[in-house]
Amino acid sequence: MSQDILFDASRLLSRTDRSAPTGVDRVCLAYAEWLVDHPDYRMVPVRSRHDQLAMVDDAWFRDCIVELRRRWSGAATSRALNEAERRLFAALQADKPTASVMSQAPEPGHPKRKKTRAWKQYFRAKRVAAPPPARLYFNVGHTSLNTPEILAGLGAQGIDRVVMLHDLIPITHPEFCRPGDGAKHRRRVITALRHASRIVVNSHYTGHELLAFAAREKLPAPPIDVAHLGLEPIFLKAEPSPSRRPYFVHVGTIEARKNLAFLLTIWRRLQERMGDRAPRLVLIGRYGWENEAVLDHLQRSPNLQGLVHQAENLPDSALADLMQGAQAVLAPSSVEGFDLPAVEACALGVPLIASDIPAHRELVPQATLIDPLDGLGWLTALEAATLSRPAVAAYSPPTWPGHFATVEARLGLDRSIGFPLANQA
Repeated sequence: MSQDILFDASRLLSRTDRSAPTGVDRVCLAYAEWLVDHPDYRMVPVRSRHDQLAMVDDAWFRDCIVELRRRWSGAATSRALNEAERRLFAALQADKPTASVMSQAPEPGHPKRKKTRAWKQYFRAKRVAAPPPARLYFNVGHTSLNTPEILAGLGAQGIDRVVMLHDLIPITHPEFCRPGDGAKHRRRVITALRHASRIVVNSHYTGHELLAFAAREKLPAPPIDVAHLGLEPIFLKAEPSPSRRPYFVHVGTIEARKNLAFLLTIWRRLQERMGDRAPRLVLIGRYGWENEAVLDHLQRSPNLQGLVHQAENLPDSALADLMQGAQAVLAPSSVEGFDLPAVEACALGVPLIASDIPAHRELVPQATLIDPLDGLGWLTALEAATLSRPAVAAYSPPTWPGHFATVEARLGLDRSIGFPLANQA
């Protein structure tokens, strides 16, 4: 029987022009590297095209993986700081607040960047080759699930289908997402429940929400496995390097569910209370959906000028440096499925102040957890952390080897026993 494993590379291919990854992008790249290096099975990259799977050139995709890893990791030995990064680090090292460093906010109707030549070559190619017979199909990027045709077709061929679901936020909290995202994600989740052989989730909270959704929809669920996501090696080294003036860091897309308008309101109050002793805040992430309130604070509040900086597209090396030098990493989100930056902060040995929500209670229970609407609680914690960097409790971070060991054990990815997937409950 074939020892091929189909890996849905659709999401990674759509990211070939990005200089920094999202959390889901990181997962896709980690899985691609794991499968490329697997000693017993051959990874076959595929992509979705008109509700069908098509093969991607193997050598080209392997080169893509290497290039994405090089670009996204941004190892200090292989890159120089760009102008925006130099300005940001200089502003954080200055004794007095300097002009706020901001990435350019997107304008309404701003056109998307043109895709790279590589993307066009493989997504617009007229020659489409069907994938070979395989034992297993991995989909870890929420792609190719908008309709059931791909998973159903693989099932008809006797190919086991493993799907990872990262969260159900567009369904459970549609107010934080673009109009229409809830309905689209609902279709994806129903497709996975009906046609996946197995579903992997990143936290017990995500698994709980998935089972609750299946019950509401009166759908049976396939076996569901919880496997906490791993971290990149650079986030497993603790080398604190405090700056001259205290600062805090938030990492994540600038969007409504991250609760950043609330955080900036707290920051204005900090400035009013502490004056020249007020700490700086660095928001690291792209502008996302419903960020108008955040932009109003950043662009129009005189109290925040010189105190709050925003940057995006930072490689992991620069991101880790910023986190290590912070008084604390902040995670005030209203809802999360996993929250990689919070886990990364704890792995680095950096204090974490986070919202008291299920995902944080599961993943980072030793952090300072505060209700995401408790303004006085956040204000008190931030002022105290500014004056004295909080102590950090011992933390054992999840790793990619541990994640893949869990996946292999549950799927039976073993050279001696093959894939007894149907018998693994």
